Amino acid sequence: MQPTDDSAQLRQYAENNSNEAFAALVTRHINLVYSVALRQVGNPHHAEEITQAVFIILAKKAASLRHEKALSSWLFQATRLTANNFIRSESRRRHREEEAYMQSVLDEAGTEVWPRIAPLLDSAVAGLREKDRQAIVLRFYEGRNLREVGLALGANEAAAEKRVNRALEKLRTFFTKRGVALSSVTIAGVISANSVQVAPVALAKAVTAIAVAKGATASISTLTLIKGAMKVMAWTKAKTAIVAGVVVILAAGTTTLAVKHHRQAHKPMLAAAGSGESSKQTLQGHWTGSNTAHPSQTCTLNISGDQIEYRGTDPNDWLRGTFVLNENAEPQQLNVTILEPAKGFIVGIYEVKGDTATIAVAPHGSSQRPVDFTPGPQVDVLELQHD
Repeated sequence: MQPTDDSAQLRQYAENNSNEAFAALVTRHINLVYSVALRQVGNPHHAEEITQAVFIILAKKAASLRHEKALSSWLFQATRLTANNFIRSESRRRHREEEAYMQSVLDEAGTEVWPRIAPLLDSAVAGLREKDRQAIVLRFYEGRNLREVGLALGANEAAAEKRVNRALEKLRTFFTKRGVALSSVTIAGVISANSVQVAPVALAKAVTAIAVAKGATASISTLTLIKGAMKVMAWTKAKTAIVAGVVVILAAGTTTLAVKHHRQAHKPMLAAAGSGESSKQTLQGHWTGSNTAHPSQTCTLNISGDQIEYRGTDPNDWLRGTFVLNENAEPQQLNVTILEPAKGFIVGIYEVKGDTATIAVAPHGSSQRPVDFTPGPQVDVLELQHD
C-alpha cells in the first residue's frame, strides 16, 4: 500500500542512501508537488525550480521523516511554504493577484468552475487544520479511497468519510465568502478532476539527480530558495498547516510574549476612522496553532473580552488571566496578568494583519520586552490560526 511504500522508501534512502528508493518517491509525488507549485507561481519554469527545491529539502530531512505516514500532505505543505518564500523573494503578492483575478471573472456568465476556484484552492486547503488538510490531499489530490485515507490518518473508513465531508464543507464556506457559491459535491469533483497536472517528462529525472546530491549541482537561485524555505518551515513546522499565532506555552506562567497577528486584507487591521473596531476586538475568539520549540504539539488560545485562556497538549500546560493592549506603541504591546494556575505576568508585542499570527516568547522574568518576532535561543515562535 502506498503509505507503507513511502515510509519504507524514506527509511531505505535515509539509512542506505538508496538513490533508487528516492527516485521512486520523486516519481510517485512529483506531479502533486509540481501542480501545487505551478498554481502558486503561475509560471512553469518557476514551478520546476520550486519542485527541485522541495525534493532537495525532502532529501535533507529524510532521516527525520522516515516514519511519516502521510508524506503527500507533508510535501503539499512544504511546496506551499517554498512557493510562498519564492513569491516573497520576488516581491510578488499572491493574494492581490487572486483578488484581482476573481474580481474579473465573478460576473462573467458561463465561467467554468475550475478557473474560478483554481487561484484560491491551495490557500483554502492550507487554511484547514492538519488532519483535514491531510484528508483532502489524500482523497482528492492523490485519489485515494476512503479506506486508504483512514489508514493513513489512523482512523476507520467511516471516520475518514466524516472528516473528508467536514473538510469539504469548510472549503465550501471559504469559497462562498469569496463569491464562488458551490456545493461540496461540486468542489469534490472539480478538485479531483483538476488539482494535479502532469509535470514535464524530464523533470522527475532532473529533480532526482539534483536532490540526491543534496543540491550540490543546483543553481544559486535554487539554493537561495531552499535556504529561505527551510527557515520558514522551521518556524511553522507544520504539519500545518498551514497556520497562525497568538500565544505561547506558558505552563508555569513564566513567559514573555510577542504576538504577530494577520487579518484578512478586506478586514480593517486596526480601528479605522468610524469603524469602531480595535485590536482587542480582532483578537476575540478561539485560536489553534503550534510552537517551533515543540513542533509536534498543539496549543489553543481563547479570548473573550479581556479574558484570556491558554492550553497546550500537556494537561498541566495551561493558564487563565486578563490582558490589556497598548495600540499606540511601535511595535504594539500586550500585557497579560496570569490568575491561574499561579499568579504572574507576561509582557510582549504584537502586530495585527491577516488571519494568521506569529508569536515570539522569552522566558518569564526578563525585564526586556521582545523587539521583533525572530526566533532564537531565548525566543520561541508560534503559529496559530483563528478557528
